[in-house]
Amino acid sequence: MKEKEEIRPLSEQVALVTGANRGIGWAIASSLLAAGVRVAFGCRTGAPALLDKIRGLPGGNLGEAVVLDLSDPASIEAAVDEVLHRWGRVDILVNNAGIVRDKLLVRMDEADFREVIDVNLTGPFRMVKAILRPMMKQRYGRIVSISSVVGSTGNAGQANYAASKGGIEAFSKSVALEVASRGITVNVVAPGFIETDMTAGLPESVTSGVLERIPVRRFGKAEEIAHAVRFLVDPAGGYVTGAVIPVNGGLYMP
Repeated sequence: MKEKEEIRPLSEQVALVTGANRGIGWAIASSLLAAGVRVAFGCRTGAPALLDKIRGLPGGNLGEAVVLDLSDPASIEAAVDEVLHRWGRVDILVNNAGIVRDKLLVRMDEADFREVIDVNLTGPFRMVKAILRPMMKQRYGRIVSISSVVGSTGNAGQANYAASKGGIEAFSKSVALEVASRGITVNVVAPGFIETDMTAGLPESVTSGVLERIPVRRFGKAEEIAHAVRFLVDPAGGYVTGAVIPVNGGLYMP
């Protein structure tokens, strides 16, 4: 039997984060960069501007902007190849990118449903499949996908989004069982309401109603999601796999 490769410290690891140009993805990628990880910031568009932002961060020379469209298998293959060519390995994958197409089901057409599922669920499937062979070869890896509290609770007007997030949780548990013996962990972080551009645009009446349901009486911060991800990708986190970590201020307790 081939012996497991010696686990490298975070400062010698390589990460690929999807949807890393803003919000939660930017916070996650920046947090890993601050820990000394070489980070590929995935973005669908705007790579030159993103690279300028990365270079302005402490340790920004360790980061790179990578064009990555989760709806395009060729784009995923090219992005993974680019990271492997640049750094020779991928130790960490964070599936963060996602979209919403919110409508009540009676008004939702099939295109709205398919597009959300394709990006939010099939996209991570494509990413994980593309990254597994290099991780299995090195007998080490950390995969974390960002879900949502609505994957467990559901939400009116988000049947497509909730289905995609519930699906990524079940998908991750299944993959965790398949690759645990290869030193690869597969976990999920499920945020509640987080301060992002999306929540900033909510009407005050909606915000007040949501806050009344959150025991800690505030929205979370993107950095708090990044902290949970940072725990799961740490080399010391190897005994945690197949887990769904809720970060929602007590809004939902599984």
